[in-house]
Amino acid sequence: MSTLSVSLGDSAIMLRRNFKHTVRNPATVFQAVLFPVVMMFMFVYVFGDAFNVGGKYVDYAVPGLIVMALSYGMGPTATAVNDDMTKGIINRFRTMDVSHGAVLTGHVVATTVRGLIADAVIVGVGFAMGFRSDATALDWLGVVGLSLLLGFAASWLTVAMGLAAKSPESAGMGTVPLIMLPFLSSAFVPAAKMGPGIRQFAEYQPFTPIIETLRGLLSGGHVATGTTIQALAWCIGLALVGYLWAVSTFRKRA
Repeated sequence: MSTLSVSLGDSAIMLRRNFKHTVRNPATVFQAVLFPVVMMFMFVYVFGDAFNVGGKYVDYAVPGLIVMALSYGMGPTATAVNDDMTKGIINRFRTMDVSHGAVLTGHVVATTVRGLIADAVIVGVGFAMGFRSDATALDWLGVVGLSLLLGFAASWLTVAMGLAAKSPESAGMGTVPLIMLPFLSSAFVPAAKMGPGIRQFAEYQPFTPIIETLRGLLSGGHVATGTTIQALAWCIGLALVGYLWAVSTFRKRA
């Protein structure tokens, strides 16, 4: 059996392990899947009328909520990775015939898939709340692809944070900036309507071009090429940083 097939098999085992842990932990399910829905109801029905976005607020908010749903699933992953490391579970895997990379890959893939499930729930609830899209099948494919790429990038970054943290508690707290960034972007209000300083931060932080690209795709492909390039560059850059950081930290703590 080839090294690649062994590694893939081990990754599948780790993936199944992580999904079982997710299903058995109601807090993880709530934070990663249900809490973004709660936030959606709050923004659309409580704050929506306060924002003038030139159309239905739910149509404006759904792209930002897609990104927010991905970020809210990061905390449990960082905590789980650190818990595996500090409790010696990863060391136990090292004594077994298990690919070292499979341990990290299992967390990354599980987190990415969990994020896509959360996004599917957000879109479904959005349609129930009146969200409508002019996106073509190709546009929807772009939405899924960009969400997958962002989830993959954020997952590697989160795994790296979990490995680098000293305790599960600090690992969870380390993901707070990822959770807060959507609120300081164009997710819920146009950046142009923000005050000086905050507006510039919102325009140049990673999530804004990603959200604007999703918003353009969902509105029927009306998205600037430069914005799409920025979104892809941020996703690829975050994925590389997260991967290199995670592998380096994993080897140092081996």
